[in-house]
Amino acid sequence: QVQLVESGGGSVQAGGSLRLSCAASGRTFSDYVMGWFRQAPGKEREFVATISWNGANTDYGDSVKGRFTISRDNAKNVVYLQMNSLRPEDTAIYYCAAYHRVYDNSPVRSSTYDYWGQGTQVTVSS
Repeated sequence: QVQLVESGGGSVQAGGSLRLSCAASGRTFSDYVMGWFRQAPGKEREFVATISWNGANTDYGDSVKGRFTISRDNAKNVVYLQMNSLRPEDTAIYYCAAYHRVYDNSPVRSSTYDYWGQGTQVTVSS
């Protein structure tokens, strides 16, 4: 089992920045591909970003490209999501997720991920 705990959410004005953190425990962190997803009220869960087990590869959803950056620190068992130039449409609950790197599945699909955090709320006001 992998336990994931997000932090860093909050309220910010449009154009501002936030950094989310996701602390992992329970297994060898570097064995897992990590992802961030978000879900706004009344909408489906949306892919935000993913990072490979060693940090060499990243991918982003079209709506956040150029504004968000995902990174990880395998020594600290933490994955981050730096969010800049925030917009009101970024308002959502943000979830951290993980799956074992042995599985060669698409990292942009939520169904690929086996472990999820409880989520952290991000609210961007105009």
